[in-house]
Amino acid sequence: MITVYHNPRCSKSREALALVEGSPAGGDLQVVEYLKTPPTLADLKRLHKLLDVPVRDMIRSNETEFAELGLADEALGDDDLLAAVAAHPKLLQRPIVVNGKKAVIARPPELVNDVL
Repeated sequence: MITVYHNPRCSKSREALALVEGSPAGGDLQVVEYLKTPPTLADLKRLHKLLDVPVRDMIRSNETEFAELGLADEALGDDDLLAAVAAHPKLLQRPIVVNGKKAVIARPPELVNDVL
């Protein structure tokens, strides 16, 4: 099962989804529109482990909420940052593609090939 955390308004997200759908693995696909169905804190912690990147890489720092919440503060820990994303899913970097025990932030979209 491949899961794509997707925002249909984002061109990079649409491109990554199209690449997954066009791949041999694309038949077993779950698309999560994370703005409609936000990931829980537990989901975000699981994604963080699968991505194996700093939590800050999972966050869209150009969103208004990032500044409003003071998320640039380096004193904030991973739990604080993930809680902010759980409360404000717009902050989640996109798209995230998960295939089994592998995951990638598909920016650029071609990075989906790393998990297919």
